[in-house]
Amino acid sequence: MYAVEQVSQSTAPAEGAATEATGAATAPGVRLTGLRKTYGEVVAVDSIDLEVADGEFFTMLGPSGSGKTTTLRMIAGFEEPDAGRVELAGADVTGVPPYDRQVNTVFQDYALFPHMTVAANVEYGMRVARVEKADRASRAGEALEMVRLGSYGERKPSELSGGQRQRVALARAIVNRPKVLLLDEPLGALDLKLREQMQIELKSIQGDVGITFIYVTHDQEEALTMSDRIAVFNEGRIEQVGTPAEVYEQPGNRFVTAFVGISNLIERDGRQFTVRPEKVRILDNGDSADGLHTESGHIRDVAYAGMITRYLVDLDAGGELQVVHQNLETSSAEALEQRGRTVRVGWRPEHTVAVEENPPESGGAGSGD
Repeated sequence: MYAVEQVSQSTAPAEGAATEATGAATAPGVRLTGLRKTYGEVVAVDSIDLEVADGEFFTMLGPSGSGKTTTLRMIAGFEEPDAGRVELAGADVTGVPPYDRQVNTVFQDYALFPHMTVAANVEYGMRVARVEKADRASRAGEALEMVRLGSYGERKPSELSGGQRQRVALARAIVNRPKVLLLDEPLGALDLKLREQMQIELKSIQGDVGITFIYVTHDQEEALTMSDRIAVFNEGRIEQVGTPAEVYEQPGNRFVTAFVGISNLIERDGRQFTVRPEKVRILDNGDSADGLHTESGHIRDVAYAGMITRYLVDLDAGGELQVVHQNLETSSAEALEQRGRTVRVGWRPEHTVAVEENPPESGGAGSGD
């Protein structure tokens, strides 16, 4: 009845990851080996292994308490692991203090000096490092140009919008030319439209500067939009690593299925399967069902959401499906009239994925973010 897709959960960089001009592979931008961190009886990070390719936009995605921020802080050097190793560009930096690692961090709260101009904020780290004044000004100007704020150098942070302040914080982080830039929920304080705009800008800036970005978020859409690859964290462990399409289309287990996007979970013949709402069609009379798996049911609820309508269908064989329909010609009144209607639904068998149970716990429950 169903075509079941097999899911690979390798943490190795995707094919096409950065290589030297000669074609020989470079060392990963970041390599974590057996990394573990506990706080008393709580296992915040549970012996994870991970490689992030040089120049990759890599996202650590997970709910609050899943261990993603603790992992980021160990890469930065703000936290020392209880076990395991952190490597940057092939060099072991596990015991190296933060200021001696070629890593910078961008936080949600910007941490700009309010009494300084934008240019002075960007130059601050170079001034501490005793970079020559002329070189500081030149590099700060280049960094501000990269983040589309070239004419804002003389303004104060209070004269900028939230998105502009975030871009100043980004310019300050990249001006020192780190090998790796760590971003801890940097867009969390922005409103929805500005956050969506900054997602596009961040991805563009990362492509321009070529620095390895490691991004922490709990927002699935944000991760899917920007990332080359994603690691899904849960209770201190990594559940799956893959490209956005792999993680979304082929979730590796029940947790990933439930956490990343909206997914329908149904059981037939003693096995559980998932199919995404946008893959399911409500078939009108006369519609061909060739090549589709079909089931009958009735529409229990309808939610009109402008560009799309969401239908909740109770299946006669048991279970329910959420179906997403794009409103190309459908009005809200027409959509809402569908409530209670008996329907057939169908989807292509290759769009179903078998759902595996989560792997057994290997330690105490994690609660480090």
